[in-house]
Amino acid sequence: MGDALIALSLALVAAAATAAVLARDPVRQSTVLALLGLSLAILFAVLQAPDVALSQLAVGSALTPLMLLLAVRKVRRGGRADGSRDADRGAGGRGEEGRR
Repeated sequence: MGDALIALSLALVAAAATAAVLARDPVRQSTVLALLGLSLAILFAVLQAPDVALSQLAVGSALTPLMLLLAVRKVRRGGRADGSRDADRGAGGRGEEGRR
């Protein structure tokens, strides 16, 4: 029974990893990455490593996809912390005074 459970967990990890590689949209990639982290946590729990499984749940299933989603959001917004865009600025990024 134990070997079958390990084989099933490994198959789940392989399927999730393949789906993460084949996903094109960054939002979908982060979702699949969270599922990959969850499947790895299940594998670690099956292999009797609960401390590693808990760490994987925290980092691989929550923080990494969250950071990826925040980065995608920032890039789609324009990238600057103050909300302005370089394309909105004039010649050489100097703003209004650079256009005179």
